Amino acid sequence: PDVESMEEAKERAKILAEAAALKQLASDYMHPEVGVKTTDPTLFGRNYFNRYSSPETEEDEFADERAEILAEAVALKKSSVAYMHPEVGVCSEDATLFGRNYFERASAPDVESMEEAEERAKILAEAATLKKLAVDYMHPEVGVRKVDGEMFGRNYFNRYSAPETEEDEFADERAEILAEAVALKKSSVAYMHPEVG
Repeated sequence: PDVESMEEAKERAKILAEAAALKQLASDYMHPEVGVKTTDPTLFGRNYFNRYSSPETEEDEFADERAEILAEAVALKKSSVAYMHPEVGVCSEDATLFGRNYFERASAPDVESMEEAEERAKILAEAATLKKLAVDYMHPEVGVRKVDGEMFGRNYFNRYSAPETEEDEFADERAEILAEAVALKKSSVAYMHPEVG
């Protein structure tokens, strides 16, 4: 039998030690929830950055920029809430908005003609319809409530006696796609967990 020389034995031991270290690093990378476990006394030193007597490290311009970013985030959140819930309406308590209305006061002259009134009524009706559509779009969980007799017809597509509509070539293609997805899942599991195999 071939006898391993001393240099080859040292080289093999070095390669095996590197492989074990790489496996440990891969395991630590893939499972950060485990945390770092060590008992080396040289690693327990004083933290000079988070101690109570450490000076404040954030500069004023960074603090101002952070405050501006947070204010913009609050404004964006308020805007997105107003967009997502149009049924809430506009609520404001700004003191500058509570002024005298010179257009609806009792002594204001009546300037609206009949045509303008009809146009305004038409616009308001369209706006109410658009608001209802927006609420229906943003809240599909409410459902549709109709009692029109013409709307209760038979559904010929979802009945029990409806024929199978999927063609054979589409079914075969779907089966091939599902098989490829299973193979990709197996490959990704093998990649994501090198310590298993």
